Amino acid sequence: MVKIFYERDANPEALKGKTIAILGYGSQGHAQAQNLRDSGHKVIIGLEPNRSSAQQARADGMIVVAPDEAAKRADWIHVLTPDETQSQVYDQFIKPYLHPGKVLGVSHGFSIHFKTIVPPADVDVVMIAPKSPGHLVRRVYTEGRGVPSLIAIQQDASGRAHELALAYAHGIGSTRAGVLQTTFKEETESDLFGEQAVLCGGLTSLIKKGFETLVEAGYAPEIAYFECLHEVKLIVDLIYEGGLSRMRYSISNTAEYGDLTRGEQVVGDATRAAMKKTLADIQSGEFAREWIAENKSGNKKFNALREKEKQHPIEIVGAQLRGMMSWLPKEGKKPAEAPKGATKQVVNA
Repeated sequence: MVKIFYERDANPEALKGKTIAILGYGSQGHAQAQNLRDSGHKVIIGLEPNRSSAQQARADGMIVVAPDEAAKRADWIHVLTPDETQSQVYDQFIKPYLHPGKVLGVSHGFSIHFKTIVPPADVDVVMIAPKSPGHLVRRVYTEGRGVPSLIAIQQDASGRAHELALAYAHGIGSTRAGVLQTTFKEETESDLFGEQAVLCGGLTSLIKKGFETLVEAGYAPEIAYFECLHEVKLIVDLIYEGGLSRMRYSISNTAEYGDLTRGEQVVGDATRAAMKKTLADIQSGEFAREWIAENKSGNKKFNALREKEKQHPIEIVGAQLRGMMSWLPKEGKKPAEAPKGATKQVVNA
């Protein structure tokens, strides 16, 4: 049974008098930093001063210093840069100042679990991972609520790592909703699996193959787009609100019967076998090694795949159809609820 912690379990005073340095001011960085500040904690932002995100942080009332200076001043160093840059950030800015008694925090376990970062044994190493995009972490906090988070302890040099991590979770508002105990291994591997097999890789592949099947059978691309992509949001919203049962309650009997009798034909045992292979590659570190090598080689394969996907017919017809939907944000612009000036940063999908 997973342990869940709430407001009554946290001791915010554990962070009293401590300086928390947030390295990175993207999706999660801007949200966690402002929430911690508004919870009464001393927060500084570690960024190169000429970055646009540094300008945004100052506009948000945050104290911004160079990354190495932030690490030097801080009692808690929280790394919220993308996975692929964290080892470089650690070696260049953090490692020289990671002295005994300090805390190294992250919001995704990739770098620690796959050992692209290997902290010294005399510091606490913790993870607080909000299960929400950063703009919601911030917005929900300002409304007096919170988003759930995961919490994990990799090293407990001080004997107080859990207490300190829970105080941090309290500071970003997550104890209002619930903080679930996990491990770096469990969070990292399950998160990568979810991204690859279901939420991103699995879903986008399912959408494209559905679209291609209808178009190859002679149906209009515009009709195929609506059936296989546009309406996904309607179904996912119902599932989000009340699970599969709410979705099935809300759709027609015809749709529900088709779901229950045909779904396994499309996503069945062969897909499960492929998912097991995907999980095995994650667990063995094969995916991590591939991703690290890809970045070291200049991301040639990654960039080529990106460009190829942009040319898929579903993207072309989709852009045309979305241009007719006045309620959507214009292509290339951030959604209205996204923080102005926020930079792209993926921490949890």
